[in-house]
Amino acid sequence: MAHVTALYAGLLGLLAIALALAVGRLRNSEQVSIGDGGNLELIAAMRRHANFVEFVPLTLILIGLLETNGVSAGAIHGLGASLLLARVCHAVGYGTNESLMTFRIIGAAGSTLVLAVASIWSVAVFF
Repeated sequence: MAHVTALYAGLLGLLAIALALAVGRLRNSEQVSIGDGGNLELIAAMRRHANFVEFVPLTLILIGLLETNGVSAGAIHGLGASLLLARVCHAVGYGTNESLMTFRIIGAAGSTLVLAVASIWSVAVFF
C-alpha cells in the first residue's frame, strides 16, 4: 500500500476542492456560467485550478509507484511535501496581484522539479 502517498493525495485533494470552489464562487458572483466573461480574476482562478489538474495527478501516480516499489517513506514524504508546498505557492502566486508573482514562479518550478525527479527515479527503479 502507498500509505504516505495517500496522505499527500488527500491533502492535495482538499486543495483541489478549494481551487474548484474558488472558480465556482467567482462564476456565481460574476454571473458567468460558461467561459470566463473576460473577467481577469475568473481567468486566473480557472487557470489556477486547471494547472493543478495538469500537474498533480501524474506526479502523484509516479510518487505512489515509487512508494509501492520500495522507495523509503522519508523520500516519499520529501516528494509529497515538496509537491504540496509547490502547489500552495503556485495557487497563492497565480493571479492579478503582481507582487505575489515570486510564489507562482517558485510553485511552477517546484512542481516541475518534483515531476522530473519522480519521473527519472521511476525509470531508474526499473533498472
